[in-house]
Amino acid sequence: MKDVEIMHFDNIPEYNKMVNNETLHPLVSIVDFSKSNPICQHKRNFGFYTVFLKDVMCGDMYYGKNYYDYQEGTLVFIAPGQISGIVNDGTYIQPAGYALLFHPDLIKGTNLSKNMKDYTFFSYDVREALHLSEKEREIVLDCFSNIKFELEQSIDKHSKSLIVNNIELFLNYCMRFYDRQFITRDHVNQGVIGKFENLLDDYLKSDKPKNIGFPMVNYFAEQLNLSANYFGDLIKKELGISAQEFIHNKLIDVAKEHIFDPSRSISEISYDLGFKYPQHFTRLFKSKVGVSPSEYKTLN
Repeated sequence: MKDVEIMHFDNIPEYNKMVNNETLHPLVSIVDFSKSNPICQHKRNFGFYTVFLKDVMCGDMYYGKNYYDYQEGTLVFIAPGQISGIVNDGTYIQPAGYALLFHPDLIKGTNLSKNMKDYTFFSYDVREALHLSEKEREIVLDCFSNIKFELEQSIDKHSKSLIVNNIELFLNYCMRFYDRQFITRDHVNQGVIGKFENLLDDYLKSDKPKNIGFPMVNYFAEQLNLSANYFGDLIKKELGISAQEFIHNKLIDVAKEHIFDPSRSISEISYDLGFKYPQHFTRLFKSKVGVSPSEYKTLN
């Protein structure tokens, strides 16, 4: 442990020792918490990928700088270096559920390593646990069981590829489950989109573009209490375009209204919209409209 507040686990055997789980492979493990001793919860920093299937509520889960919306029957994804943990009064609790742990060294040189960036749920940091249906939970447990089966076999030349392939299969299922969650929470998503559009309209009508700068996706995600990745996925899923493209389209619409004001130059409009350099505004405008702002003004 490197400090009082946060427990650091640099390798999987260290964590296995704490939860009384046998280490069958130093770089990957399946943990059945029903076999674990009671443990005292802390904030933790893992040096490996961690996926928890939570089967019990035992306090408010802290993830990064925010609280996580986990509940019974949810998957929680934690990437190496992220801080997570349960905030409680220091009492020991009996954990329940399962965990998949795998070290980045396990997947080095594999297709999974190249594709890890596609599993954006590992970088979600605010309120985006994956809530499982009973059928989805069974699929997750089947994946964990297959990985555990391979770990219990004698290591041969096929072991690594079979283990990694099963981890990749599990993560691909999680991608499908997240897509389902976007759909089933459609009414929530529509509310987010409406709030986003209102926030963007208010931003462009205010002095914020001049004072803060060009409207960025991260800013609106923070205003909506969502991570940028989750927010971006949601907008793409619902509208078919990226959040940045939505901002660009809205910005061009506003620019078109101002272009015909004889008292304002193209440079003034670009600065008012948050562009540091007028040529950047001109480049974006031409890419969206097909002509430069000056040409647009003369054509209309």
